Amino acid sequence: MASIPSISQFPCKSLQTCSHRHSKLIPRNAVNLVNGINFPAISVRRSADAAKQVFTARAAGGEDECCEPDLAGVAVLIEPPPPPAKKLTEIDVLKKQLLDSLYGTTRGLFASSETRAEILELITQLECKNPTPAPTEALTLLNGKWILVYTSHVNLFSLSTTVGALPLVKVEEISQTIDSENFTVQSSVLFSGPLSTTAISTNSKFEVRTPKRVQIKIEEGIIGTPQLIYSVVLPENVELFGQNIDLTPFKELFTSVQETASSVATTISSQPPLKFSISHKDAESWLLTTYLDEELRISREDGGGIFVLIKEGSPLLTP
Repeated sequence: MASIPSISQFPCKSLQTCSHRHSKLIPRNAVNLVNGINFPAISVRRSADAAKQVFTARAAGGEDECCEPDLAGVAVLIEPPPPPAKKLTEIDVLKKQLLDSLYGTTRGLFASSETRAEILELITQLECKNPTPAPTEALTLLNGKWILVYTSHVNLFSLSTTVGALPLVKVEEISQTIDSENFTVQSSVLFSGPLSTTAISTNSKFEVRTPKRVQIKIEEGIIGTPQLIYSVVLPENVELFGQNIDLTPFKELFTSVQETASSVATTISSQPPLKFSISHKDAESWLLTTYLDEELRISREDGGGIFVLIKEGSPLLTP
């Protein structure tokens, strides 16, 4: 902030802004009186995109006061530069490349052999740069719900293929929820149909064996009760083999069927899920966490399968 103590620093002609008819009314010594006046602010705005400075002076009064502008000082306003863009690390680049390779593979189910080789190479590079070398000693990072985005596990491939053969049924989500305080793991597969969703889950206990390895023992299986999807809307028309079919006449019938299904589903949904114990030899396995950060986790199991999971709520899940 700077100030202009007197008008003597300006050329006299800069104050001669009054009309000729008023200049005769100003005594000569009146100019000397204004030499001690503090003038209001002259704003100086410096643009980041231009090297020039713009000075503005604003008169405070009307026509009779135009010779005494109300200036109080100089204000210098400098616009701050935009924040620098975040520099991507090598790990960020590898994660982006991995997600790009996973796009359209449906958790690896429809990945070609070339794509699988590319995915495996990126996974190996990430494992070499693992920021958490002892994942079992950082259990807070393991906590939470993890969404499966890729696997090479044969049994999950069989599950997806079997479900995919069913009409109008698909695997909506495969997830794993870890509670490090109680040392429990819940693995869940969510299925969706035309009017409802249901889930099959397993509850397991885990024990820490090494800085990277945990032993998992499945204790029970759970078949969730179906949950009705209330947002099903019948379109007014649909195109089938190039022909436009009007569905308006069926809307009333569809609404009646949906209301009946809603009543039945509400009754079913109020029932507790079906639980059953699991005690055979395949109920135990070990899991090795080879990469872990706040949003990405890579694990390998004793059968050689690879799992790539993303923490729920992570921007990485946004296409």
